[in-house]
Amino acid sequence: MKEAHLVVQGKGGVGKSFSAMIVANYMKEAAAEAVPVHCYDTDPVNRTFSRHKILNADVINIMTEHNTIDSARFDRLIEELVEKDGIGIVDNGAATFVPLMAYMTENRVPELLQESGVRLILHVLMNGGQAFFDCADGLEKVLASVPAEVVVWLNDHNGKVEYKGKQFTDFQVYKNHRDRIIGIIHIENRNPDTYGKDLENMTSLSLTLSEAIESDAFTLMPRQRLKNIKRDLFAQLGNLPIWVNTPSEKSKGKADE
Repeated sequence: MKEAHLVVQGKGGVGKSFSAMIVANYMKEAAAEAVPVHCYDTDPVNRTFSRHKILNADVINIMTEHNTIDSARFDRLIEELVEKDGIGIVDNGAATFVPLMAYMTENRVPELLQESGVRLILHVLMNGGQAFFDCADGLEKVLASVPAEVVVWLNDHNGKVEYKGKQFTDFQVYKNHRDRIIGIIHIENRNPDTYGKDLENMTSLSLTLSEAIESDAFTLMPRQRLKNIKRDLFAQLGNLPIWVNTPSEKSKGKADE
């Protein structure tokens, strides 16, 4: 593959699967079938990502009954990220966060991927409210242990991602690692009675944004609100320095197949 995108965070319930779905939905549309997009769900607790049938995510049970990484299964995932063409997107659960970080560090996975011509990009969620400090700790662990580029997602669903009036770019964790943070995606906290309910309905139906906008399950105004969310998040993803946003690189990849 050209790129491997892993969605990670040690804190549960912060929107990892939603963000993974958004990334996959965007990648598939931006690639426009010129670049294969492969999805993987390694969350042993919540299989939300793999429920999106259109994404055709491969479920990989990387945890053993002893809550440790099954090296053989994770080895297979890494081998697929190296051997397959296109882009890989992996949704990782909170339960596997610590062993995953340990596995990647012990086996020097980032270095292996780089040597194999695969660019590794980690997408890390940050939540406001009570989850703020746990999320900040998870982000720090990722940046300190994995030598890879990072996209930070600021999810305001449970409160703005700020502390004592400071914005994320004022945080020390950002200042210490700004050279590796290639982008910041902001998930705005919208009206829960309209946008919130629309997203809940979309999630309950296991639809991507693109599917929901075209679905008869939603009437005119819910579709309009979902379009607004899609435009906002896709525009932000479109500003990231990633492969699908570089037309010349996409053309080259297709010609090389």
